[in-house]
Amino acid sequence: MKLRADQTGNRGLPMPLWLQGALETAQAAIISALVVVAPIVAVWATAGFQNGQFEVLARLAGQSWLLVHGVPLGLAGAGPEAATHGGSGTLSLIPLGLTLIPFLLAWRAGRRLARASYTDQLWQALLGSWLVYAAFGAATGFVCRTADVIINLWYALLIPLIPYAVGMVIGARREAGSWSRLIGVDAVDWISRTSQHSRWAGSYFASVAKAGFVAVMSALTLAAALLAIDLFIHWNLVVSVYEALDAGPVGGAALTVAQLGFLPNLVVFALAWTSGAGFAMGAGSQVGPLATAVGPLPSIPVLAAIPSGPLDYALVALVVPVLAGVMAGWWFLREGENHFDEWLAIKIHARWFTASASTLVLAVLAGLGAGVLTAGLAWIARGSAGLGRLTAIGPDPLWTGLWVAAEVGIGVVIGYAAGPWLEREKGSTAERDAELVH
Repeated sequence: MKLRADQTGNRGLPMPLWLQGALETAQAAIISALVVVAPIVAVWATAGFQNGQFEVLARLAGQSWLLVHGVPLGLAGAGPEAATHGGSGTLSLIPLGLTLIPFLLAWRAGRRLARASYTDQLWQALLGSWLVYAAFGAATGFVCRTADVIINLWYALLIPLIPYAVGMVIGARREAGSWSRLIGVDAVDWISRTSQHSRWAGSYFASVAKAGFVAVMSALTLAAALLAIDLFIHWNLVVSVYEALDAGPVGGAALTVAQLGFLPNLVVFALAWTSGAGFAMGAGSQVGPLATAVGPLPSIPVLAAIPSGPLDYALVALVVPVLAGVMAGWWFLREGENHFDEWLAIKIHARWFTASASTLVLAVLAGLGAGVLTAGLAWIARGSAGLGRLTAIGPDPLWTGLWVAAEVGIGVVIGYAAGPWLEREKGSTAERDAELVH
């Protein structure tokens, strides 16, 4: 990172970093608000609201902006009915696809601020930007709360900072090139002063953590593919719900945008389904490959694609996390950082035992990492619609994490054990191709 005069290229005095951070954040807050306001204005323009007063629509836009950032909204009118079903009357189901908008805006702002800062001065820009975003969230919560929609001002002040601060820090790190450079620490010098065993242990655990990440990303990719196939198979049911709603072009477009906002949530739901843990679509319901039992659902087109009834080959879906573990085990083998296996082989001269023990330890650690990450994703993706039975939507984080951890662990053993054979096969293919060329 290096200091620039300012972002416009002027040769005058440089803009104070805290002010530049504040301006970048104000721009991001306004853009994210406009993205939320646009579909509301479009629906209003087609007389889609019973109450089209300006202040009502403005509060609705502010409440939507807070929900996109993860702020739970208390629905006072839903309280008694929700309480009957054990719920809290709180709208907390976050459209993660729309949450990506402030995240990406923060990522861009973080990169710009990192380019304009010395390493030991970046905190000034970050502090200025976070204070402005927190103030924007608190002001929005204060203005948009009503008797029917209860907003905790502390939540409105602090929770929007989470996706924004994470995006900004990741963007600054992308510009800096490393975490150590981002915080002004010479990592190479610090690592050089540690022992060789410490460096090996650090490399091993870092690679295991990356293997767990590879497993989760692979599982999410496969789950997204299964979700796309499911939507394709049930496309006629989805279209039928659209036709029954008869929302018109603008209303249909707004409904589609809202469903796309929940697409990442649905991918996490699909991952929970393939793991065997399943997910809930209302209090007392369960959707999974082992059993499916749901009550009446709201008329939302994408919900028509939920599998129902007995599924003959549903258990085959349980192989998805296992395949993700196979990919992680193979990746770890190619990474070549299994220093625990090397250390164990030096201590115990029985290769059959050390190879088995180190592979099992790898499977447990990588599976644990994948399980913890999956549990976190399940916790973020689940929530409550605040109405009736729909106070429990999404997977159970604990059970989903445990299922994924066990299945990824099994896959890691298979992938790491089969890795040398796969590498030899690839090497033999490359040799045959080279011979054909010559």
